Amino acid sequence: MSISTHVREQLVVANLKPERFREIIARLFSYGVIVRDEDRTEQLLYDDARRVESLLDDYFDVAGFLLHHDSANQYYRLYAPGAVVDGQPEDSLEPVPSLRARVSTDFVAAALALRFLYQNKLNNGDIQPQGDALIGFEELAATMQTQLKRPLPSGSTDKMALLAELRRHRLLMYSGTFSIADEDALLAIRPTILGIVNNDALTAALDADGVIEQEVTLEGDEQ
Repeated sequence: MSISTHVREQLVVANLKPERFREIIARLFSYGVIVRDEDRTEQLLYDDARRVESLLDDYFDVAGFLLHHDSANQYYRLYAPGAVVDGQPEDSLEPVPSLRARVSTDFVAAALALRFLYQNKLNNGDIQPQGDALIGFEELAATMQTQLKRPLPSGSTDKMALLAELRRHRLLMYSGTFSIADEDALLAIRPTILGIVNNDALTAALDADGVIEQEVTLEGDEQ
């Protein structure tokens, strides 16, 4: 039996159209993540992915990818071959750098800062019921400065562009009326940050004084 025949038979059992299966796969390859509470589109994609999760696992496993499902926080993240994932055994495959997301150095620094902040909130039990950690924009700016010795982009437009990039990668969530000038406005660090900077990477990035060193590899977000 061919792989395509097997897939189609399993889709019939799950009552899912092949076109929808391809849409889920394309979304994961394009964004690296499907988060149920992102919007209505991703809610439906997530729910359909759950119906054929074992088939998706097998499909990506054949190609050397790992599909991680965080059922508590309701998201799927796709990891490229060779990725190091918390709670998962290391595979023997060589990393494929070209499959990693092409992100800016500001993004890498901000992701490290967000992971640091999230871990602090987690350690203090200050996590929202949906798994998010709430911070003010100045907390991010201060952590970037103190931990990475790297300021945020200077202009407000560039700052908002960075936040939008973090939001696009499903690491941050904020309202459509968010303004960096509003001291009371909050950013929600999503639990998906745990899949971008794992525990070992965060530990390795901290020097003896507890300051983050920026040379660290981000996982996930294959594009």
